[in-house]
Amino acid sequence: ENENSETLARQLGLWHERALPNLANNIKCGNSLIGPDYYENNQVSLFDEKEALRINVFDWEKEFPEIFSRSVGDPSDQRRRERPPDAVGQAKGFDAVIGNPPYVRQEMIGEFKEYFKKKYKVYHGTADLYIYFIEKGISFLRENGHFSYIVANKWMRANYGRPFRQWLKNQNIDEIIDFGDLPVFKGVTTYPCILKVIKTPLNGTLNVAQMDSLEFKDLSAYIEPLRYEVDQTKLDDSGWSLTNRNEQDLLDRLKSMGIPLGNYVDGKIYRGILTGLNEAFVISKEKRDELIAEDPKSVELIRPFLIGKEIKRYAPLKPINFIILIPKGWTNEESNFAKDTWGWMQKEYPAIASHLISYESKAEKRWDKGDYWWELRACDYYVEFEKPKLLLPDISLRGNFAFDDGNGFYCVNTAYIIPVEDSYLMGILNSKLITFIYQKSSAVFRGGYLRFIYQYLVQLPIRVIDFSDPADKARHDRMVALVETMLALHKRLPEVSTPQEKDVIQRQIAATDAQIDKLVYELYGLTKEEIEVVEGKNV
Repeated sequence: ENENSETLARQLGLWHERALPNLANNIKCGNSLIGPDYYENNQVSLFDEKEALRINVFDWEKEFPEIFSRSVGDPSDQRRRERPPDAVGQAKGFDAVIGNPPYVRQEMIGEFKEYFKKKYKVYHGTADLYIYFIEKGISFLRENGHFSYIVANKWMRANYGRPFRQWLKNQNIDEIIDFGDLPVFKGVTTYPCILKVIKTPLNGTLNVAQMDSLEFKDLSAYIEPLRYEVDQTKLDDSGWSLTNRNEQDLLDRLKSMGIPLGNYVDGKIYRGILTGLNEAFVISKEKRDELIAEDPKSVELIRPFLIGKEIKRYAPLKPINFIILIPKGWTNEESNFAKDTWGWMQKEYPAIASHLISYESKAEKRWDKGDYWWELRACDYYVEFEKPKLLLPDISLRGNFAFDDGNGFYCVNTAYIIPVEDSYLMGILNSKLITFIYQKSSAVFRGGYLRFIYQYLVQLPIRVIDFSDPADKARHDRMVALVETMLALHKRLPEVSTPQEKDVIQRQIAATDAQIDKLVYELYGLTKEEIEVVEGKNV
């Protein structure tokens, strides 16, 4: 600290050497992801000085010739003589690469995507910037070199992480320390992990530690009892589940016990509706009643509309909002392609037209509107909302499926529908076992919340009933009866008035729920030890 030429001269006069190595030539400034080949397809003259400074390409081999040239340096240098014999006179890299890459979303790096696509094996069109920093950092290692970054853990399961996971699976991962939702960086939610890689031949096993606290003095000592091994060769390119061997063996067996949910329902899992302008198209009950009172025909274009928090496990659905549903193509079809379509709309549905007109400017600016500003975007499955269906909010602590028996409930785009009338399936999806599988297949967010995403939902293994087997059919019928009991109990719960009555019903709900979980364990053939794994008693 505070070293200058005077103190340095005094030190060299006394000891003939520096107390610390000279770092003057080691601190460089530049765009570490973009090399001089960025200009290969561009005329350099087109880049003015200001633009060149902004891009600031960086030539690693030129800036660190002693690291990347074939002549590594003076073989007599003590530090170099301590390296393995092959470290002198060969093309090498850094002994260690450490860092905390910037957290920059893909929307901010659009101008460089074509370059990244050509230069990086991990490229994906929606990948965040840190993905490229990881590939670059690992590529700089010499043999036996060590890499360690702290980065967001989203790459483990995000769609954009697939090329990266495929590439990383072929690197010798030493350790992943996952901090989950712990606030490592105060004031921001980043879900960080520490990724460690050693440039040695792949050994097929990596160490994992799932952090449960930030209250430690020595990270290495703290994670020692938390550390477990994961078979790197079994990691799924579609998303990494860093589970211990007991859990992974159970997950593998469970997946073999059923068919993916997406196949079970013939691919019919749909997101809710995106209006692009909720203030215009989503209305309150009071506004709905007002529009219908003004013009009874308004009821033809208004549907009950659920938001995520109104969808609760087995509970009756009671939407407090409604949607004005005018799909793309509806106006032309209903008006027989009238020349003055808005005039036709005002004449046929005057109350709704009067309500919407004040939002014309905003509605017109939507990129996802229909043929006219008063229409919603195109959607191939509007009709599915009118059918009996299961519904699920996309954020929940566990499987949280409710049932609409044909009331025509629509829902917001932060929820899903599965247009089937299947009580057996509902019991499976609301069970502890399915929640366990989903937790181990996707990210867990702050507060223990799960984000239900299509790519993981479709993979949930559903045990198929063999109706030719009387015992299996009996299990199916018992599940249907239990689910119908749950629906009836949840319907009754808000209708009772005294605390004693509520307690009685809640105890019945808990008992029935436990019976469903027990039946699901039976259907999937779980042992006592495997049930303990699912319930967190034996991991």
